[in-house]
Amino acid sequence: MGRNRTFDEDDVVAQSAAIFLRQGYEGTSIDDLLAATGLHRGSLYKAFASKRGLFLATLRRTSADAATGRDDAAVDLLLVALLELAPRDPEVRALCGGALAHLTHAEAAALVGQRLLTRAHLSDQ
Repeated sequence: MGRNRTFDEDDVVAQSAAIFLRQGYEGTSIDDLLAATGLHRGSLYKAFASKRGLFLATLRRTSADAATGRDDAAVDLLLVALLELAPRDPEVRALCGGALAHLTHAEAAALVGQRLLTRAHLSDQ
């Protein structure tokens, strides 16, 4: 019989999202996620199966907020997904598409483009 979870999944997802935002998906290692969340390797794999699984959990939890454009961090995570994973990962592509589905192409382009420009400008300072 397995042990009971001793962590709050919402906290783990929030802490992981912060790392993915800061370092990107490809730049984030499992060790980075373990350090940020305080999880043991086995707990992370049991709960999320992989780094990708944890990223998908963060994307699912923030996609509704990203679509409104009111949560910059959520839009930024959507950018990470679109730039790094969506071109080769159909599930991530579908989640991104679902998050933006209620917007016209022009509205989606404006939301994503504006945030991308803002992030680029912020990184110059």
